[in-house]
Amino acid sequence: MAKQTVKTKAKKSVSATADLQQVLSPDQRREKGKALREHIPRENHAGWKTPKSRKDTIEMLIESNRQRVQDLVPIRFGRMMQSPFAFYRGGAAIMAADLAGTPNSGITVQACGDAHLMNFGGFATPERQVIFDVNDLDETLPAPWEWDLKRLAASIVIAARHLELRESEAARAVTETVRAYRERMANYSGMRALDVWYDRITVEQVLAEAPNNEVRTQIKKRLKKAQVNSSAETLFPTLADYDGIRPRIRDNPPLIFHPTVEQAPEQKTQYGGVINLYRDSLPEHVKVLFNRFQFCDAALKVVGVGSVGTRCWVALFMASDDDPLFLQVKEARTSVLEPFAGKSRHKNHGERIVVGQRLMQAASDLFLGWTVDDSGRHFYFRQLRDMKISPVIEGWDLDLLKAHGKLCSWALARAHARSGDASLIAGYLGSSTVFDEAVCEFAVEYADQNQRDYRAFIKAVREGRLEAIIESV
Repeated sequence: MAKQTVKTKAKKSVSATADLQQVLSPDQRREKGKALREHIPRENHAGWKTPKSRKDTIEMLIESNRQRVQDLVPIRFGRMMQSPFAFYRGGAAIMAADLAGTPNSGITVQACGDAHLMNFGGFATPERQVIFDVNDLDETLPAPWEWDLKRLAASIVIAARHLELRESEAARAVTETVRAYRERMANYSGMRALDVWYDRITVEQVLAEAPNNEVRTQIKKRLKKAQVNSSAETLFPTLADYDGIRPRIRDNPPLIFHPTVEQAPEQKTQYGGVINLYRDSLPEHVKVLFNRFQFCDAALKVVGVGSVGTRCWVALFMASDDDPLFLQVKEARTSVLEPFAGKSRHKNHGERIVVGQRLMQAASDLFLGWTVDDSGRHFYFRQLRDMKISPVIEGWDLDLLKAHGKLCSWALARAHARSGDASLIAGYLGSSTVFDEAVCEFAVEYADQNQRDYRAFIKAVREGRLEAIIESV
């Protein structure tokens, strides 16, 4: 009996060793990635032609508004009317459907789902350091890595046209953006797994990428302003005041307002069930901190372009009279990628977003969590304005656009390397410019598609098919 036991253990040991021997080295995985070109050549990513079966743009926009707060939809359309670039920012669902029909290598990562250049920027880590990273992951879902890169690339061309740069300059900017992604992915493919996970883009690295001293000075000023605007001393008097004894968020309709009982029946119980479910989603050590704060007030807040019409809230909690915590509570709807990449494995879309953020970002907000309201809508929580710095592209020249595009590529490559196989992707991309030039051609031609969609959108508004409200400045 004793001998039989020894033999069994020896078998298990050999089996474990065999499993270890089957693990491929980075070079072997790069070769596997290179082999994928036989099925999907890199040249196949070039160009864009409108499919005959493509859905009507306006119908897609109308469909994307289902379940939104209908009174706010005209504000969303008003913001999208500002330019083809603003329209592109609000059209993630349109491009998701288009990308689903484009070639991909078959390598899946945790994708952003809406990786245009305005969804990258600075924010504070829990250690109070500011980093540059992807900062909007409402659409995140496992999907082909090419979809994120192509959305970023097209946004570079559309932004270049918005800035009235020459077409040759737009092509240069997008080619350098894609090349930066390819080169960063090659670097990550040779790094240890933990080194990839710990990598982050610091303020110092952002300053090093800036094209000149004037831009570096501007970045430092914006950082200082973001730090001031995120402080309790600035944030509380900007957003709230005392209504008698209790602090209350200040109304500023239609952008910030307190909902009716019909709009938010859970306010009858002071949102107790919603907050308790959120608390349960927090890690134990964060829960201890959050329990120091008491809920005081919540109001609906209109944010962004693509998010307008979804139920986004600002919630005020207080630990003491001069110790506020403002949390942003955003509705989490089905990802625009889901019809094409498959359903999320998370039943709550708030959890889907939180998990995606923690996978893709080098560091995530301390108060990330999720919940569900009395009507079954999903939400996720994060801090409001936590040193968040978003790009303001007005007035940018070619050098600034290229610098920002390279930073976005860096952040995107690192995010994809965390959840995917950097060696496989690097092997597929290779060291030549074949893929760069192919995606550049796609981005230019897709920017033309966006222009056609934008004209159709403007026509639909003028004909009364869609209602839009232009906000006063």
